Amino acid sequence: SINCTDLWQQHSYYASCLTAIVTARLIHSLNALETQRGTPGKTPIQILHEYGTKSGNLPVYVLEKAEGEAHQPSFVFSVKIGDVSCTGQGPSKKAAKHQAAEAALSILQQDNETVCGNRVDGIPNRNIPVKSESNGVAAETNNHPNSVGILQELALQRGWRLPEYTVLMEAGPPHKREFTVTCRLESLSEKAVGNSKKGAKKAAAEKMIAKLQSLSGCSEITWMPKPSVRFENLRNSSAEKMCLLRRNPLSIPNTDYIQLMLELSNEQGFEVTYFDIDELTVNGQYQCLAELSTSPVTVCHGTGISCSNAHNDAAHSALQYIKIMASIK
Repeated sequence: SINCTDLWQQHSYYASCLTAIVTARLIHSLNALETQRGTPGKTPIQILHEYGTKSGNLPVYVLEKAEGEAHQPSFVFSVKIGDVSCTGQGPSKKAAKHQAAEAALSILQQDNETVCGNRVDGIPNRNIPVKSESNGVAAETNNHPNSVGILQELALQRGWRLPEYTVLMEAGPPHKREFTVTCRLESLSEKAVGNSKKGAKKAAAEKMIAKLQSLSGCSEITWMPKPSVRFENLRNSSAEKMCLLRRNPLSIPNTDYIQLMLELSNEQGFEVTYFDIDELTVNGQYQCLAELSTSPVTVCHGTGISCSNAHNDAAHSALQYIKIMASIK
């Protein structure tokens, strides 16, 4: 006669063996992935493909978006490998796939560190709830949230421009480098410092998520950006401040260009953000960037003997740029 208890025990034994084999194979592939990421000459797309071949899950890329002007196209690709899905944006299809593969590699590497019992550098061990567009509730992430991936997926869900990360500064001795990275999302920006570019990028993304939650007034992210102001709108505008900008020269000494820019931005509906650059110019002057939430985004540089002078100079440059662009027929 057949003993059901014996059959169940055998089944459990074989199942546990199979699980152990699959887990060992996964960890082996991820360890190989970690080694490959440091191999020069290989692109993230190639490394991800090699990992997929070894793990039995080849990556699948899908073109999600193709937009922008002819001289400034923008492509968004998604990649799925196993249970991991990521997106990437770039000025070409290859660049977008490259970014998507890089994001997937970061998650796979992070999962490997979690499996091996290591602390994931740069992200505190806590949940970050993000409002899901499909059901309007806060979706909890795992104990080691990938803030860069969360922010990217949020932007894709809401139809926003994908987050942009810029390394503003590198400082410190070779054995103790510090990187300052800015994360920009629509009209918002956050700056963070880390002992690696990756760590600073993650920290900046986490600060951006915290800012979105703060602006939403709760853990669910409900904040929405203002509609982008295109230069066609500025050209066709007959509003007071825009007309004054067209008529009046921008060469009068001691003019408060920051105030002029504020009045114009309030009238036209775009936002202005100033980013201070920690490094001084070769002449010892302060410097900054003024970013306008126009479409496309406008960024102008400014310098001065103080931070406020640098802001005023950047606002002056931005006003000159708007005046020129608004005059083109």
